[in-house]
Amino acid sequence: MNIFRKKSVEQTLAETAETGHKLKRDLTWWDLAIMGVAVAVGAGIFSIGAQAAAFHAGPAVIISFLIAGIVCGAAVMCYAEFASMIPVAGSAYTFTYTTVGEIVAWIIGWDLILEMLMAGSVVSKYWGVYLNDFFRLVGWNINTNFAIGSFHCDFAPIVIVAFFTVLLVFGTKIGARVDGALTILKIAIVLFVVIVGFFYVKASNFTPFIPPSEPVASSDAASGVSAAMNQPLWQWFTGMTPTIYGVTGILSGAALVFFAFLGFDVVATTSEEAINPRKNVPLGIGVGMGVIIVLYTLVAIVTTGMVSYKDLAKQSSPSLATAFEMVGANWAAKIISFGIVIGLATVVMVLLLGVTRVVFAMSRDGLLPRRMSTTGKNGTPVGLQIGVGVVMALIAACSDVDVLADMVNIGTLSAFTLVAISVPIMRKKRPDLKRTFKMPGNPWIPILIALANLWLMLNLSVLTWIRFVVWLIVGFIIYFGYGYRHARLGNGELNKAAQPQSGAELAQAGE
Repeated sequence: MNIFRKKSVEQTLAETAETGHKLKRDLTWWDLAIMGVAVAVGAGIFSIGAQAAAFHAGPAVIISFLIAGIVCGAAVMCYAEFASMIPVAGSAYTFTYTTVGEIVAWIIGWDLILEMLMAGSVVSKYWGVYLNDFFRLVGWNINTNFAIGSFHCDFAPIVIVAFFTVLLVFGTKIGARVDGALTILKIAIVLFVVIVGFFYVKASNFTPFIPPSEPVASSDAASGVSAAMNQPLWQWFTGMTPTIYGVTGILSGAALVFFAFLGFDVVATTSEEAINPRKNVPLGIGVGMGVIIVLYTLVAIVTTGMVSYKDLAKQSSPSLATAFEMVGANWAAKIISFGIVIGLATVVMVLLLGVTRVVFAMSRDGLLPRRMSTTGKNGTPVGLQIGVGVVMALIAACSDVDVLADMVNIGTLSAFTLVAISVPIMRKKRPDLKRTFKMPGNPWIPILIALANLWLMLNLSVLTWIRFVVWLIVGFIIYFGYGYRHARLGNGELNKAAQPQSGAELAQAGE
């Protein structure tokens, strides 16, 4: 049994031209940049900074955002190098299949499915919640929830998922254009709120900038989870007393707000649908990342400057809207509520697209049933897209889901770590491949990036790690029960379909 077998770059690129399993290239760098901003700027921009400030870092959450942004930005550069070299659907799954091996690629793909499917379901659910909240704020007597006996359902998530599923079935370009228009609108809303918020900022609220470390409560009464389960893994492992604030609070805050920068692994999954991907994918990822770092940092400054982090910590679910209410600007709640509705809608589309492309790549390789990767006349996997939409809509509409931000984080951080490690490996294995973008400082900077991502993972809670291990065990059962035996790489199909090419020939592939 060879679980570390690898696909060659030639085999990977050859698959993109396979009849019946081929995606259409029609996305520009602007489309890709907007997708990254769309998935990263959702409801979280109005809440995650306030929560990290209240319960982790205080005003120093600004540093937490900068740490997370730098680590994510550096990891994004590793993605950009691979995407410029191997512009194929699947993102980190595809990259690791060509460098580290099949079992690692399966783990990453399995994690990405969990991350994007659950994130999409949760976001869809809360789109319905915030839509009803917006209706209430503007005085409209509309409720999207209904009950049949003891069964409760919200049809709002079904509507938003169905809308974007239909758009994506007819073509990724159509969905990207609609998503882009909504994204520009929500960026304008964020900037308006930030500008207004600066008029309420008081310098005294930034003192102390790094609050002194203090112990946390022994348990979470609401959830019944002990403090030991909620503390960072490294604190639990070393036997430290669980604390908040201080330097450790900044680091745990960085691990939490890392969720704010997610989305670029999703953008990388669309490499196979980009025009001139060797140029446009790195450019789109870089521009989108820059916009997000600026927006989140500005919101963090405004949130912590408007009210004291101690007052935010007294709220059950602090947010930017909470800060406006505490300074008497209740009118801002309506604008923020509308911004959240628009923001969450764009996130749904990108996550729908992302999870479908990861499953598409894995099924095209035979690790999942191959019929799932069949494409239609518009160059999209119609059946798979509809199937993913149905599952996501049902989970969101009929399940009592909650935001598992840490679960999403740990899956993405593990992917970032392996992609960073893969950069020097591929440089060593295939120096002949054309790279229109190169990660600087190889191999030391990619190694440092991997270590930084591992450190952020260690700052996630013990409970998150337990859930992560359980999900991996389920994935291993499916891989050894089905994936390994049906992989095209193992039965020789890919070797027959793709003969080795020279570096010069590969330079022309994927354009």
